[in-house]
Amino acid sequence: MHNESLKSQATFPPKSTEPRPEHPPEVPLAIHDLTVAYHRKPVLWDIELNIPEGKLVGIVGPNGAGKSTLLKACLDLIPKTSGWAHIYGKPYKKARHLVAYVPQRESVDWDFPVSALDVVAMGAYRRLGWFRRVTKEESAKALHCLEQVGIDHLADRQISQLSGGQQQRVFLARALMQDAELYLMDEPFAAVDAATEEAIVALLRKLSDQGKTCLVVHHDLATVTTYFDWLVLLNMRVVADGPAETTFTRENLQKTYGGKLNLLEKAAEALRHTIN
Repeated sequence: MHNESLKSQATFPPKSTEPRPEHPPEVPLAIHDLTVAYHRKPVLWDIELNIPEGKLVGIVGPNGAGKSTLLKACLDLIPKTSGWAHIYGKPYKKARHLVAYVPQRESVDWDFPVSALDVVAMGAYRRLGWFRRVTKEESAKALHCLEQVGIDHLADRQISQLSGGQQQRVFLARALMQDAELYLMDEPFAAVDAATEEAIVALLRKLSDQGKTCLVVHHDLATVTTYFDWLVLLNMRVVADGPAETTFTRENLQKTYGGKLNLLEKAAEALRHTIN
């Protein structure tokens, strides 16, 4: 669609949020006709998706493609211009207990005076309520979540004193504490060490084995087919989505990234490694 047409249609009448037959209620995340615009400039346009259950799903696309915006729109963190996102057939406000969110590390105030264990325990607040004290049982569970990401020995450390990789592990542990069905993660591998990246991948696979669904914003094309079994290629619109082995193709990458040949060459190298 031409830019002139996009600009002329940047404001939309509200549309129905009623369930539709093409988005069955058993789908962990169904997105229908979703458009998001900033200052009347569309960032996401007419997104249609069904995210399958129990999959590791990578959202891949160039900078500015709307990847983080897609997660935030699903979580009602930013307004939608049109369309809706449903979690197991319900809007987010009625299904928030089923969802855990790991934001970009740069978006968090790490100077807040709390310990790693305190941050993880916050994952229990939906069950306990914000004004109830965390029980011994919940504290023990929070410590176990830190153990699962390999930093239980840092439970009492203030979060500002942790490295970037350790901070990311704390937020992953908090997501585990929520015991969700759908995990939305915004670039969890960004600026972390190799050991943390391996720990995150192992955690994602464990969640998938338990039937959980993980939707992950990712930027490293070289690891796409290694990490994910389902892909969403995004550049304002959904370019392609489906199993990684059939979706991660040069043709789809060309449509997604355009003339950014360095990225395509990196992707081609990753494809060669996969084939070999």
